[in-house]
Amino acid sequence: MQVTDEQTAALSPEELQRYSRHLTLPEFGQDGQERLKAASVLLVGAGGLGSPAAMYLAAAGVGRIGLVDFDDVEASNLQRQILYGASDVGTSKLNAARARLEDLNPHVTIETHTLRLTSDNALDLIADYDVVADGTDNFPTRYLVNDACVMTGTPNVYASIFRFEGQVSVFATEDGPCYRCVYEEPPPPGLVPSCAEGGVLGILPGMVGTMQATEVIKLLADIGEPLIGRLLMIDALSMNFRTLKLRKNPDCPVCSANPSQTELIDYEAFCGLPSSNGSSDETDTDDDTMSVPEITVQDLKRRRDAGEGPFVLDVRKPFEANIADIGADLLIPHEQVADRLDELEAHKGEEIVVHCRSGARSAEATQVLRQHGFDAKNLKGGTLAWSDEIDDTVPTY
Repeated sequence: MQVTDEQTAALSPEELQRYSRHLTLPEFGQDGQERLKAASVLLVGAGGLGSPAAMYLAAAGVGRIGLVDFDDVEASNLQRQILYGASDVGTSKLNAARARLEDLNPHVTIETHTLRLTSDNALDLIADYDVVADGTDNFPTRYLVNDACVMTGTPNVYASIFRFEGQVSVFATEDGPCYRCVYEEPPPPGLVPSCAEGGVLGILPGMVGTMQATEVIKLLADIGEPLIGRLLMIDALSMNFRTLKLRKNPDCPVCSANPSQTELIDYEAFCGLPSSNGSSDETDTDDDTMSVPEITVQDLKRRRDAGEGPFVLDVRKPFEANIADIGADLLIPHEQVADRLDELEAHKGEEIVVHCRSGARSAEATQVLRQHGFDAKNLKGGTLAWSDEIDDTVPTY
C-alpha cells in the first residue's frame, strides 16, 4: 500500500522542526512526511519486535499507530523489550507502551487493542489500518495475520527472530507473494522451540524490529524498494545478511487468482494445536497435552499437603530450574528422558508427575514414559500455573 497524494496531512510548525532531518532528504522531503502523518499501521505484538518498531514508527511521525497485545510486563521481557522498564513489571504492556510512545512523540495517535487476535476480530481490526507489522512469535497468529491481510488487501510487513537469526519480508501486496506462498504448511507442533525454551540474543529483536519499521516507512512514504518478493535473512553471530528471491505461488490457497480458502479458519487446528479459546499466544504449547493424563497444580499441592506427594520429574533445562523451582525430585531435560530411563526404574511402580514451564515439553516426556510402562502424568500448565495459582513467589520467565 502507498499513501496517495490525496491522503496527506499538513505539518504544523512544531512538526516541521521535529522532522527536519527527514525533510532535508531529497528522496523523502515534506511530501513523504505528510504521507506518514496521514497513515496508520497496526503492530501485532508489543514484545521484542514490536518494541523497537513502535518506537521508531512513533518517532518517525506515523500518524496513527495501533498496538495489539494482552500480556503484562515480566522481568524476563526487559532483556530485549525496550519499550518497558523495571517500574512497568506487573503492569499492562499496552498501558506502559502508550505512555512511552506518547512521551516520545505527542503528535501521533496511539491506539491500544487489549485482546487476542482471532478469526472473529482480525478482519475488522486489520481493515482499519494501512499496513500491518507482524511481530508475533507463534505460527497460528502468523498464518491468521497473513490470511487476514490478503483478504483485506493490507500489506503485511513480516519479521521473526530465533536465537541469533532473523527474517524480514513484505507479504500480501497486490503483486507479491504472501506468507503462505513461502510457508504453505506450518511445522509440526513442538519442532520449533519458543524463545523461552530456545532463547534469543537480546539485541537481535532490536536489529530486526528496526528493519521491519524501515519497511513500513518505505511503504507508507512510497520510497525505495520494499522487500516485496524478497526475504532478508540475518545471522547476527556472523553478521551475515542474505536475500532470497520469493515467487508468488499461482496455486496459493489464499492469494492466488482462484483461492480455495476465502474465509479465516481455526488456525490453532491448522497448526496442529488444540483451540485455545482465548488463551495466551505463547508458542510453548502442544497438542500432546491433550493425549496424556494430566494433574492440576491444585491437585499436586493438595496431595503434597496431605503427605501423599507423588514423585515429581522436572524436564526443563538446569538454568530454568535455577530460575523457578517447585520442588522436583529429579531433573532430566526432556530431550534426554528416553536415554535416561534407568534413573527412573526405581520409581516404576509409583506415580510420576512430569513438569516443565508450561506443559508442552512435559507432555512429550510423559508420553515417552508411558510408552515404557511408567505411570506418568503431565502437570497441567507447569511452573507458570504453579506461580499463577499456588505460589506467586515462584518467578515466571
